[in-house]
Amino acid sequence: MESEISTVHERAPQPAKAALFPSGLSRFHIKAFVAIVPMTVTFTLGLWGIHRQNSMWGDESVTYQLAHRDLTQIWRTVQHVDLVHAFYYTIMHEIYGLVGGGLLTLRLPSVLAMSVAAAGVGLLGLRLTGPRAGLLAGLVFPLVPQIQRYTQEGRSYAMVCALVTWATYVLVACVVRHTRWWWTAYGSTMLLACLFHEFAVLALAAHGITLLLSGIPRPVLRAWSVTAACIVAGLLPLAIRSSGKSGQVSWIAWPDPVQFLGFLAMVIVGMRCARRPMNVRAPIQLPALALPILVLPGLLLLLLSPVKPLFVDRYVLYSGIGFALLLGTGIDRFHRRQPSSRISWVAALAVLAALLPPSL
Repeated sequence: MESEISTVHERAPQPAKAALFPSGLSRFHIKAFVAIVPMTVTFTLGLWGIHRQNSMWGDESVTYQLAHRDLTQIWRTVQHVDLVHAFYYTIMHEIYGLVGGGLLTLRLPSVLAMSVAAAGVGLLGLRLTGPRAGLLAGLVFPLVPQIQRYTQEGRSYAMVCALVTWATYVLVACVVRHTRWWWTAYGSTMLLACLFHEFAVLALAAHGITLLLSGIPRPVLRAWSVTAACIVAGLLPLAIRSSGKSGQVSWIAWPDPVQFLGFLAMVIVGMRCARRPMNVRAPIQLPALALPILVLPGLLLLLLSPVKPLFVDRYVLYSGIGFALLLGTGIDRFHRRQPSSRISWVAALAVLAALLPPSL
């Protein structure tokens, strides 16, 4: 089956290289360009005003205080509060132990993590649709207001986003290669994301929907099921222990109107961009991958709201991966249809103007 899947992938016609790239450029150089440019843009935006006039918000101050304690004190503290962030506090403790520092050390890991996520988004777009769509998706990603905000937050959400991004990329590779090594890499990356924050497991559910929608052969589905079961088993002890501290999220009321409307807007735009087929023969089509990760995690939290309100946009920050992929591909398709249209430039300026106030 492995050879059959690989043969199908190798025979699939690759999307034509966009005019943005010289015809003689190798695939390696295209991949490097599509990864490095979004990474550099995200890193630059993340460093812009990173000290925020030497102030930090409440949750960041918790990270700062716990990261400066020794591991024994951290463990004793998380037995009573913030057990779900214990792994993140331990990592930050080690970072402070290595480099010391203040606000820059607190926020720089998030900047680096989101930069790595932007590179992954670009490469996902390249692999599923083409080089220009991948580049556009990678550039859209850091412009999303929620992404910009949590790029500079001294919390775990940027790291979770980066890990989910690369787990998604590895999942696509697993479908093509279907080897034990790739499935181990996928399972390890997803489990690490879940240990940083439990709600990363909702991305695992989105991956399952992607495979079902794509009509993947049964051996691949079986391999994913086994890997998913191992991930859940690895997360289960933390989930059981932290469930006894559900009072820590008692501050969450019904979905915040601003966050809900932001999520709804992303879903509407994403679904609009996914209406037309991408015309690329591949085991996984981009809409089948991007829509579930955009819609499903937030939707599941919203459906739980009548029982236990848990919808907070940063808990499913990685939904921005799907939004960036769909919007980047939509922009690319629009440009191909009307490459010299003034409408495209007006639309691009309007989008930038709309993003500027929340960005500032």
